[in-house]
Amino acid sequence: MPRLSAAEIEALKAKLDADTHAIAFQEGTERAFTHPFNAEKRDGSYHCKVCDIPLFASDHKYDSGSGWPSFWQPVEGDNVETKTDFKLRLPRTEIHCANCGAHLGHVFPDGPQPTGQRYCTNGGVLDFKPGDGEK
Repeated sequence: MPRLSAAEIEALKAKLDADTHAIAFQEGTERAFTHPFNAEKRDGSYHCKVCDIPLFASDHKYDSGSGWPSFWQPVEGDNVETKTDFKLRLPRTEIHCANCGAHLGHVFPDGPQPTGQRYCTNGGVLDFKPGDGEK
């Protein structure tokens, strides 16, 4: 359940471009290997593009080969929520921003240790904030 009120979320939605809105609130997916965050290597953090809450840290990012930015854990466990997605034959676990409810992608149990999880995200719903000393 999002922490922001429905009115706050609606105000944030009104500021989004069509592609971000489609991913975040219509549970869309960008094409693999198309977003520059997939190849981003700088130190920093990834925030929700809708509400700016921190979601993932660059030191938890890895190259999964999937074509989407992938992380082995969120920066704060309670900033990312999950729900079961039955859109395909087999159920998958969707990930959402816990603050505004924006759809981020999916989590799969095929990631690296220590968690064994792959948080497979759409770069279009993330904002990257470089760390200290990075441009």
